Amino acid sequence: MRILVVDDDARILKTLRINLAARGYEVFLAESGPEALDVAARVKPELVVLDLGLPGVGGIRVIEGLRGWTEVPILVVSGRTDSADKVDALDAGADDYVTKPFAIDELLARIRALSRRSTAEPDLPVVRFGEVTVDLAAHTVSKAESGVVKLTPTEWHILEILVRNPERLITKHFLLTTVWGPTYEKEDGYLRLYLGQLRKKLEPEPSRPRFFLTEPGMGYRFAPDA
Repeated sequence: MRILVVDDDARILKTLRINLAARGYEVFLAESGPEALDVAARVKPELVVLDLGLPGVGGIRVIEGLRGWTEVPILVVSGRTDSADKVDALDAGADDYVTKPFAIDELLARIRALSRRSTAEPDLPVVRFGEVTVDLAAHTVSKAESGVVKLTPTEWHILEILVRNPERLITKHFLLTTVWGPTYEKEDGYLRLYLGQLRKKLEPEPSRPRFFLTEPGMGYRFAPDA
């Protein structure tokens, strides 16, 4: 099981990495919000252990960013004891909350409970829409009449995020920080350019997109049944 641990305290990261790895978990670490979103997009964790007090992008923003594209279980581990903080985290989409300092046995029990309750959707290796077939395992795209469609690495990265999350709104902020990094969070022109290129290659009528829809002011949505 892949677990992403997000905390700006190096001692906690080390403690959790050792304890989780000793129990057979595959552990990934992040020390900031932007790094957490980037690692999550790359490794597709099956559970996230998240601190709220992160530098730059706070824990609540990370939860909201994750919930823009995944239902992965999120366990908040935070030194904030105020009930309002717990409510904010749970309202944003967290699944459980543990207050620091915590006993490792309790944390492991919470992780096991979330694992059992997990409703994360399995990966679909092949996605089809219109005349297009996307093979996520092979990293290939083809069209019924013209065959293989060549995509750049950036086009593929955007396409993969969208097709793995059908009918879900994927925010502009998430796409920009995940594909290009946190310093590009306001570069909307990048998204317009690359979505335009994807539509030219994959939409029947690029000027009237059916599958890759724009949600004005918010982001994009993949609608496979359009």
